[in-house]
Formats: sequence, C-alpha cells, structure tokens
Amino acid sequence: MILIGKTVMDRFTTAARLMIVSDLDHTMVDHHDPENMSLLRFNALWESSYRHDSLLVFSTGRSPTLYKQLRKEKPMLTPDITIMSVGTEITYGNSMLPDDGWVEFLNQKWDRNIVTEETSKFPELTLQAETEQRPHKVSFYVDKTKAQTVMKLLSERLEKRGLDVKIIYSGGMDLDILPQGAGKGQALAYLLKKFKTEGYPPSNTLVCGDSGNDAELFSIPEVYGVMVSNAQEELLQWHAENAKGNPNIIHAKERCAAGIIEAIGHFNLGPNTSPRDVADFMEHKLENANPGHEVVKFYLFYERWRRGEIENCETYIASLKASCDPSAIFVFPSGVEKTLHECIHKMKGCHGDQKGKKFRVWVDRVLSTPIGSSTWLVKFDKWESSGEERCCCETTIKINAKGSGASDGYVWVNVQQKWLEGFENKDDSTWFF
Repeated sequence: MILIGKTVMDRFTTAARLMIVSDLDHTMVDHHDPENMSLLRFNALWESSYRHDSLLVFSTGRSPTLYKQLRKEKPMLTPDITIMSVGTEITYGNSMLPDDGWVEFLNQKWDRNIVTEETSKFPELTLQAETEQRPHKVSFYVDKTKAQTVMKLLSERLEKRGLDVKIIYSGGMDLDILPQGAGKGQALAYLLKKFKTEGYPPSNTLVCGDSGNDAELFSIPEVYGVMVSNAQEELLQWHAENAKGNPNIIHAKERCAAGIIEAIGHFNLGPNTSPRDVADFMEHKLENANPGHEVVKFYLFYERWRRGEIENCETYIASLKASCDPSAIFVFPSGVEKTLHECIHKMKGCHGDQKGKKFRVWVDRVLSTPIGSSTWLVKFDKWESSGEERCCCETTIKINAKGSGASDGYVWVNVQQKWLEGFENKDDSTWFF
C-alpha cells in the first residue's frame, strides 16, 4: 500500500479535525443558484475555519475532463483529494497526483473489452460521451423504465464471462459499469484505511450527497452523513430501506452546500457560521481566530465595499489602516510597489463601483506558516469574477498578531501577488488588492 501523497500529508502532524467528502453536482454545487451563494458561503467557512487543519474531498461521477470544466464554470475550492469517475480514480492535491495503488486494486477481475462487447448487445443502452469512458468505467444513458431489467440481465451476462462488476444507476438516466471494488464508498474506505495505516485517521468524517451513486458513501461505518434537501428519490429510497434508524445520517432542510453547513452545525463538528453570514465584521469576534479567517474577512469586506453593500464611512477606512503597518508594501502582479495605506486610499474612491453587477471575490488554498512567535506567512489564491470574466493572483502576505494573541487581531506587514497562469487581468489599474 503506497503512502498518501505528500501534497496532503505534509500539512498534518496530527489527525485532520474534520474530513468532508462531498459529491459535486447538486450537492456542493447548486446549478439552480446563479449567484453561487451557497457555494461561496461554504468556501468562506472552509477557508476561514477548516483549511488549516481539515481535509476537503470531492467525490464526483464526473470524469477528469468534465470535473475541470466545472471548476472553470463555478467558484469551487481546490480539494485536498479528488475522487472522480464514480470512485474509479483518486488523485491528490492541486496537481492531481494519481493513486497507483488504487489502479492496481481495480484491475482485479476487470476486462474493459468484455464489458464493451456485452453492452453492445443491449439496444436500450446509449453510450455517453468519449470523455466519460474511463479505464475502469463504462458509462451509458438508459430510459428509467428499462433500467432495472437491463441491469439484471447485464449483470448475469458479465458474471458468466468471469467478471466481477458493479452496475450503478443514478440521476434517473446514468448507468455506470465499474469493477466490483470501485465506487464512491469503496474509494472512501480505501482512503480511510490508508490514513489509519499512517496513523492519521480523521477525527470526524462527514459525507454529503444527493443521488444514487452517493448511497455507498453513507454505508461507510462511523461517518456522519447529510442528504441535501434537494436529494433525488433514488437516494431517499435507499435511506428509507437501509439507514432510516441511523441518527448519524440526516436529510437537510437546506439545499446543496447550505445543507452541508447545516450538517456541520447539527452534528457539532465545528464552527458553522460562514463569514458571509456575518453582517458587521467590526462587531464580530471569533473565539479561535487564525490567519485564514483574517484573509477571508478582509477580501469579503473588499467585495462588499465595491458592491456598495456596506456604508462608505471613515470608520471602516480607519479600521483598515489600523490593521496595516504604516510602512507595509503591496507588490502588484505587474511588479509595481505601493504602500498598503495608498492602496486603501485608492479603494476609498471605488466604493459601489460594482453595484448591481455579478462581482464576487473569494480565496482558495489558504495556508499559513508561522515564521516567528507572532508572525505568519500566509499563501493563497485570490479570485475575482465579474460576469463571465475571472482573474486570479497567487498571493503571499506577512502578518503579525496584535497584542498577546491572535484574538486581538492582526497587522498586515507585506503583500505580494503574481498572476495565476491563464487567469491574468488585462487591466492592472482596476486591481486593488
């Protein structure tokens, strides 16, 4: 068994406080929410309160191609681990390093050629796009009324050919054929076993889903589970038949990512108030403040300022300046240097310039490293979107704790940014922070 990728484990010397394992479409991502508000609320909560000591795992039926496409369309965070193609592919970190041990495991009693040959005998099956056909997954569309009959017959034929397969029907039309050892549930079980072997099992695991191919996630022992309020009938039926008496699985009242936040609160797994739900940061004190929360709070203030959602008053400007060292420097992506006080003064003139527009700001991959008794180096990706356009900067800041501890707040000492390749802003003059 190979060790878990360094991209994940380098951050941990103890077990992750919380591991969230979430489906994407109609669970983490709400396709009926044009403003992506529930997703942005989750993002702010995760980066401010969990990224530094917890693990985010996306478990999706999408192939790598369609997964990457979704990331371009929606303001999604970068997960620590990605499980794709209905649990047949596991990758680690931003570079998506594949798990070779999982590939070896799935090769047992699997022959893709035989699967292709047998399925070609079923006119009811329509092959999905080429991007969705993977080494350990063959995917079709099938009419809801014919699904059960086809699955039964196909299973019998493949068994006669010596294969041990799993056939999963979800979304009212998708039929996936996988090795018996594959699936979202088995992929999660495999990961949990690896963490345990390395001596770092997560303290708590929360699984989140909405459709039939998520059912396996809820079958893993000792996990908490949330079926979002918009969960499909096939998952609710599975729950009624298999897990109705399990107090660790709930059907949320909220849709999608909002339902995940609801579950965090319901099971007391940690903070469940997103910074986006806090009206006035100046009045809001966090018990266990950390550099991640400081970053999220600042950029959310910046978004609200430009959207004109907060009052244009000197108190806010004075508070911002007080949080910056008088000699603090901001190095723009172009290389131009200005003091942070100059940047704040310039920002004063753009209050409400994005009012009524689809302007959003979020941060991703916020990771802080202590470089002194009260000093941190914080690295993150800072994203801005306006309508269909997006730009992103890889950002590094140096901050000091005010007073005796982090609860007293922070002072910004230095900010440096460089464009993330492919997401440059053509007009540097409109880039404030």
